[in-house]
Amino acid sequence: MMFFESKVALVTASGAGIGRAIAQRLAAEGAAVVVSDVNDEAGAATVALIVEAGGNAAYQRADVSSPEDVTALVEFAVETFGGLHLAVNNAGIGSMPKELQDLTLPEWDRTINVTLRGTFLSMQAEISHFRANGGGNIVNIASIAGIRATPQLTPYGAAKHGVISLTRSAALENAQQGIRVNAVAPGAIETASLAELPEEAKAGYAAEVPMHRLGKPEEIANAVVWLLSEESSFVTGVVLPVDGGTNA
Repeated sequence: MMFFESKVALVTASGAGIGRAIAQRLAAEGAAVVVSDVNDEAGAATVALIVEAGGNAAYQRADVSSPEDVTALVEFAVETFGGLHLAVNNAGIGSMPKELQDLTLPEWDRTINVTLRGTFLSMQAEISHFRANGGGNIVNIASIAGIRATPQLTPYGAAKHGVISLTRSAALENAQQGIRVNAVAPGAIETASLAELPEEAKAGYAAEVPMHRLGKPEEIANAVVWLLSEESSFVTGVVLPVDGGTNA
């Protein structure tokens, strides 16, 4: 039995990496998936992979820092697949290592606007739809950088701390509305940016993880699927680290 038959899901920033793995897994579990990204080619590639595997997906470009884009994204899901039941807010960008006093305002704004503002706007649009249509489930992709200190990565850490706060607040505000809101906090995951590093550098990252390896995007997808499914029906407001024990 598939978890999400007759369900419609959207995944922001699903053109590659963790977002793509989540979109593929949701489709494999029966959901019709709205793939969203700002890279049209990457988004189309995710849709092609899902369709080739026998799933159902469509692409809609969306800059999550734009209220108009996120509203249009929810409308696209409804128009294309007849509804929206599940949402994964994965869009976010990092920052170059710098001490706080050396940051420029554009550097700060860029990370905050996509990672925190984008999650806020996405949740507003999704929750408005869910409240009007009998409920739904949201998983935000946070980070262990939102749980612990992140020296020299201040904008990213601040944004991910904010994502966790948004998650918890929205979970309580909507607990009686048939809407669950949770977050997954990945640790070091072997995405394309890490995969391009020299083996020595990757080994250094892995050595800092208690399990002595990097995580895989599919392992984040597994956690997301559980939180979106009825297997976790009494779980809301939770931030689940998927980090090989790093946060412990």
